[in-house]
Amino acid sequence: MSNETPTADQPAEDIQPDNPIDNPDFVEHAAASSGGASSQAVSREEAGNASGADELFDTSVTFADLGLHPDVVKGLDEHGFQHPTAIQAQIIRPILKGKDVIGQARTGTGKTAAFGLPFLTQAIAAVDADRENPAPGPLGLVLAPTRELAHQIAAEIDALGKHTNILTTTVVGGESSDAQRKSLDRSSGGLVVGTPGRVLDLHQRKQLDFRNLRLLALDEVDRMLDIGFRDDIRKTIQSIQRARGKGAGALQTVFVSATVDPAIESLARQFMREDAEKIVTVAGSLTVAAVDQKYLSVEPWDKRSLLLKLLKNEKPEATVVFCRTKMTVRKVAAYLKDKGLNTREIHGDLAQNKRNKVMDQFRRETIDVLVASDLAARGLDVDHITHVVNYDLPDDPEVYIHRIGRTARAGRRGTAWTFVTPEQGQLLTEVEKLSGAMIEHMPYPAFKPGPVPSDIRDDRARQRRKPDAPMKASDRAVGVSNDFGGYTEAELKAMFPDGNIPTSLPPKNLSAKFRRRGR
Repeated sequence: MSNETPTADQPAEDIQPDNPIDNPDFVEHAAASSGGASSQAVSREEAGNASGADELFDTSVTFADLGLHPDVVKGLDEHGFQHPTAIQAQIIRPILKGKDVIGQARTGTGKTAAFGLPFLTQAIAAVDADRENPAPGPLGLVLAPTRELAHQIAAEIDALGKHTNILTTTVVGGESSDAQRKSLDRSSGGLVVGTPGRVLDLHQRKQLDFRNLRLLALDEVDRMLDIGFRDDIRKTIQSIQRARGKGAGALQTVFVSATVDPAIESLARQFMREDAEKIVTVAGSLTVAAVDQKYLSVEPWDKRSLLLKLLKNEKPEATVVFCRTKMTVRKVAAYLKDKGLNTREIHGDLAQNKRNKVMDQFRRETIDVLVASDLAARGLDVDHITHVVNYDLPDDPEVYIHRIGRTARAGRRGTAWTFVTPEQGQLLTEVEKLSGAMIEHMPYPAFKPGPVPSDIRDDRARQRRKPDAPMKASDRAVGVSNDFGGYTEAELKAMFPDGNIPTSLPPKNLSAKFRRRGR
């Protein structure tokens, strides 16, 4: 399996100027390293008696009831997967009937298997029908926004299709295109999972044949149709339609995500047939009830100390700490390491082999705390994550949904702690509106806030001073000019490097001294 590029949920501070599809930021080691299917298709027995299991599984049906090929059901049985989740129970039959589907379900409820299982069944039927004269190229294509998610999808489909003859190939950036081309040479009748940039590139080089393509899935469709990918998605679908020709019949499309707002749904339907069916299983709340969501009020300068206190006092088993920027990721991880916690960081400035090593260690439970950028919020499927910490509350409420979805996977319990600064009350309200859940305040008397830093205190004092207020003697002593909003002498020297610091603002009628041209 290969790797590929993340992009769309990258915060503004982390965005690089080049094409986002060619700019890797977070790469998770292939899920295949665990040797089995992801937890997205999971047995009720594996979930145990967790209270989240009742809201997750549809026990009125089994996978065998849904019309899946016997070889697919055999693979599910072997892994102990008996009952589908709600999204799987509702979406598999329409896909098997050939319908276009938009599927919306909470994170951790098995959306990948929801389209992967029927795709495997349809691929088996197509291969059997074309056995005498097999058509070139893959039957199905799955597009994902990040390398790590593409890996994860391919590994899960491989595991669930263990007893089938369907080959799943991963094509993503950052690896040898020659090796991927050789894999594609063997992909006739199979499935290809990739990221838009590499898929389009391989097709344009005539190394990825679209003539036999009948199935298309977009995972995390809200990000796939975001501005960063939209053009590539449109070009890819147009290329598929041209390659298949007019008499090939309609391309079947399946788009899934945890969040699908009206604007994204409208865009998605432009690529689908008019009778496309939307299936929503969120039941009014986008966040799984098994996640215990709490927020803690904290000043920005106290965040690190509060995080350390929580981790040392509460002793969570496995924690992901989400930060908005790569710089914050580095600083927080270094701070926790210095305080003796078993911590690693993952962000775009790490070399690929180091990112893979970190994820492999986290999967093997040799790391207690993973400090990550927002890209880890998409598709990070590690079963044992017990806690998520929103060190920085994201500006986009949808990112919050994907972040906390990294815990409470497949019916297990999980905890999400969110740090909220005094000015972020409205943003917290927006998160609650989107998630459909009330996030309770969590008092934490064990933590004692620190003093206000001197630079913050001085800045607040300047902001409180009225423009016409007389300067204090202490202000004059450090060269503060009230006419310039209370800047210090050092700040003024930086603004006027020639040393000629004005003593007052220019007169309001200064512009009258200059003649305009033509007069």
